[in-house]
Amino acid sequence: MLSSRVLLVFLLLPLAAAAAPPASVSPAAACRSSFYPKLCIALLSPLRFPSNQYEYGRYSVKQALKQARRTATILDRYLSGSSGGARAHRAVGGGGALEDCRELAGLNAEYLAAVQAELGRGARMLDAAGVGRVRALMSAVVTNQQTCYDGLEASREFPELQGALADQTQLYGVSLGLVTTALGRRAVPGVGTNAGSDSRTGTTGDQSSPPKGFPAIGRILVEGDREIVPVNASQSVTVAKDGSGNFTTVGDAVLSAPNDTSADGGYFVIYIGEGVYHENVIVPINKKNLILIGSGINRTIITSNRNVADRWTTFNSATFAVNAERFIAVGITFENSAGPGKYQAVAVRNSGDLSIFYRCSFLGYQDTLYVHILRQFYRDCDIYGTVDFIFGNAASVFQDCNIYARRPLRGQSNVVTAQGRTMPDQATGISIHNCTVSAAPDLAADPRFARTFLGRPWKEYSRTVYMQSFIDGVVDPAGWLEWNGSFALSTLYYGEYANYGPGANTSCRVKWPGYSLMNSMDALNFTVYNFTAAVPWLSSTSVPHSGGLL
Repeated sequence: MLSSRVLLVFLLLPLAAAAAPPASVSPAAACRSSFYPKLCIALLSPLRFPSNQYEYGRYSVKQALKQARRTATILDRYLSGSSGGARAHRAVGGGGALEDCRELAGLNAEYLAAVQAELGRGARMLDAAGVGRVRALMSAVVTNQQTCYDGLEASREFPELQGALADQTQLYGVSLGLVTTALGRRAVPGVGTNAGSDSRTGTTGDQSSPPKGFPAIGRILVEGDREIVPVNASQSVTVAKDGSGNFTTVGDAVLSAPNDTSADGGYFVIYIGEGVYHENVIVPINKKNLILIGSGINRTIITSNRNVADRWTTFNSATFAVNAERFIAVGITFENSAGPGKYQAVAVRNSGDLSIFYRCSFLGYQDTLYVHILRQFYRDCDIYGTVDFIFGNAASVFQDCNIYARRPLRGQSNVVTAQGRTMPDQATGISIHNCTVSAAPDLAADPRFARTFLGRPWKEYSRTVYMQSFIDGVVDPAGWLEWNGSFALSTLYYGEYANYGPGANTSCRVKWPGYSLMNSMDALNFTVYNFTAAVPWLSSTSVPHSGGLL
């Protein structure tokens, strides 16, 4: 265990390291470890030498921000029809992909502006929280761009845009690498972990458990008569199907919330009464510090049925989508009712940094829960699905959750996770800790109907771990499934640690280069304390959580 004194020294390391003047390096030296070294050198060539790694990182963010804004302008022209974009609305699928790209370009501009402001304070002023935020935002920028590209490629529309968007993905990747190097891989617990990418032993610096007295719960807020987070008593509304509340739809209540609420002023609360709410809801990026409190799982249900078969994009099929920072949901069931025959159909897409889902349920089949970007925590939740039903590229931790594989279409295999990390510098992955993986009743009645796997590599640097969890016999002895032949098998990082149950026997697991039987030191990289830098975040709520290993 770390003493509180050692912890304090550890958390102050970024400040101490920043006190020394940054060393001058050439663009070639700065780009030596870049994912795209030629592009990196070309990007930095306008800068006068000598310069240093921090200035290179700042400059790259400035250029990336310009590109994000240019992309948004180009997409606006397409969507308006002034650049051949009359085709954008020819079909929901094509238009949806362009609209997704426009939304994602706007988010990227917001994120890059926030990073530019953070880095503009100077290396000496950047504390551990700032480093974690920068790393998370830069990882998200790369993922947003990849999401846009994937959507356009799947829609088979606007091929003239796809090449330019692929180039921009590389530009954002170069900037991510430069910023990561500038800040140092060991700058903040967990957020910089590189285990399983370009280093088989990459770590985050400190490998100990949280210090004695590390809080399992924090301050109090509101769930019925019990508080979960600090709230502003004058800032709350109710949603009721019978018209007895302020609103009859969840979406209208969300839009009524004030913009950019300060955490210091208390959360804005939306109480949602019992009932089934048929709607698609988006929580915009400016609805910060918002908490939705339902009447409980299967009592408050938000449901819709958008899906890829009906020509929605996967991104835009979500029944409930979050973009806002510090969002919390408690006691709600989120459902996509499209069914297994409609393929990709998302119940929740979460793109909210420092977001929490507590005692919620997610119902779907393929692609139920899209853990898209940034830092996320799920506690005491139930997740149901079939193919890739927890997927995305956030830094997401699941604790004390029940994960249920359902009966898929005939001939399909169930896959619990499909993690989408595309670059080794991205501070992302799926950590499943102290959870239960088992069959839902429809599959439990005939478990031989389909094979069930813990995960498969959606992208090249896919990263997923299962730790101290119960794995039922429904899980195939091989544990993990290929995506496409040998793709990503040597670059992914899939780990298991101290799991138990009839499906946890690892003697017949895959023998891939990227698969690991983790020891406790490896596993500590993926705890809440290390992986999401959750000390100030979760501890400001009364949502229960384990900071380290059990």
